[in-house]
Amino acid sequence: MLPDFRVRQRDYLLEIARTITQELDLQKVLKRILRISIEMLAGQAGLIALRDAKTWRVAAAHGIPPAFLRYLEPLLAEEQASELDIDELNRMLKDLTYTASMGLLNGTAIPLLTHGHVIGVIFIFRSYDDLFSSNDQQLLQSFADQAAIAVFNARLYGQISVEKLRLDALIDSAADGILILNADHSIERVNDAFERIYGKTDDELRGQRHEEIIRWARKPEGMTLEAAEKDGWPPTPNAHLYVEGDLVRADEQMPYIPVGVTYAPLLTAEGSLQNVIVTVRDITHFRNAEEIKATFISIVSHELKTPVALIKGYASTLRRDDARWDKHVIQDSLAVIEEEADRLTRMIEDLLDASRLQAGGLSLKRTDVTLRTLAQRLAERFQTQTQKHTLKVDFPEECPVILADETRIEQVLSNLISNAIKYAPKGEICISGQVRPEQVILCVSDEGPGIDPHDMPHIFDRFYRAEGAVRKTKGAGLGLYLARAIVEAHGGRMWVDSQPRKLAGQTSSGARICFSLPR
Repeated sequence: MLPDFRVRQRDYLLEIARTITQELDLQKVLKRILRISIEMLAGQAGLIALRDAKTWRVAAAHGIPPAFLRYLEPLLAEEQASELDIDELNRMLKDLTYTASMGLLNGTAIPLLTHGHVIGVIFIFRSYDDLFSSNDQQLLQSFADQAAIAVFNARLYGQISVEKLRLDALIDSAADGILILNADHSIERVNDAFERIYGKTDDELRGQRHEEIIRWARKPEGMTLEAAEKDGWPPTPNAHLYVEGDLVRADEQMPYIPVGVTYAPLLTAEGSLQNVIVTVRDITHFRNAEEIKATFISIVSHELKTPVALIKGYASTLRRDDARWDKHVIQDSLAVIEEEADRLTRMIEDLLDASRLQAGGLSLKRTDVTLRTLAQRLAERFQTQTQKHTLKVDFPEECPVILADETRIEQVLSNLISNAIKYAPKGEICISGQVRPEQVILCVSDEGPGIDPHDMPHIFDRFYRAEGAVRKTKGAGLGLYLARAIVEAHGGRMWVDSQPRKLAGQTSSGARICFSLPR
């Protein structure tokens, strides 16, 4: 039979072991260890000080007057952990205890060790002048070892918790959708971005199989996960898999979305598949860029072909040696060549402006501009180009002078007037202005068929042309795109007036496009 003292020691150690495995609150565990240590060593008080990255601090205390703790805690906090060793700490605590108790208390300290490193100290005070025996030291060391395990586990758990929070924040803040699959293809979790892409929440998707969620509207480009695994994927830990296509969504209003999906394997130490990390990227913008590129090539090829053909045709005709042309025919032919050359120049300038916008914006040369005078001058110029339209200027008498790039504002108004002449078969074209406290508003309206409501959201897009406009008129779809960019570079905005006033006797309200400029 064990002596009663040894039985109690064994029972206390078992109790501490259970507490360490069941209790996550480190302070509660350390307080329990400290009280048992004081009881087993017949002490009156004690403390456990822990060594943090830079300083020492009191983690648990029992039987110590608050005034002594208030004095001790800042003193420990000032000590550098890297400079203060355990013997120095023990000496300091003994001196403080002896002085504070007027020689009534003495004590001993045992270090808390993990993997050969001191992470703390347990200090026990007695109220009688008696040295701590080797048995006392061994007993206290057994409790100190338990305390060291508790501290190590708590810090390890804290690090794991921090890393988990960091990983969760990283996953949820990612712009791309992320799914974590188990080896059986069941979904362990998804991030916020995938919730937005797919149209369901993490709670709704968790536990479902990959094949039920990643479904394609049509055959994708690349090998799917299921097909790859039949061929023995992954052959190596870094064997990523990529597939691209139209992902079927849960939202009926937007039934599918173009995505690029990357699969990355996560293997165990033994080499078996543990998880699959799936990254889903919305490639709508890339698709749009490809469509814009194709549209650009198509439109520019078509628009350049016509003037080049006319210039070449008239030039070749004038160069014929077997014919003599009178002066009138020559002048008419040269006028066509000059007009088409000017058209080519305007198109090239528009393309260059579009490139400048993509590269970082347009440069403005601001001067004082009188908008009323500018509008009147453009109306007179464009009136000579049409007999079917009447150009009217309607500005208030006191229209302020603004600071703007006159050449660019003239480009904007010219584009709007040119469009009105182009798309309205006949009628009045009005260039009007309104003066507001902080801005000036200019509008160009016509009496044509107006703008189809389906086209309104897109008329300022680069290279966009309405279906009817493509068949009836020439153009590259850059005019309004550049016009709006110029206005926005001035700090204004441009819009379509969807319900302009109807003129008397007119069945159609026509088109009316407005823009504002700051005063």
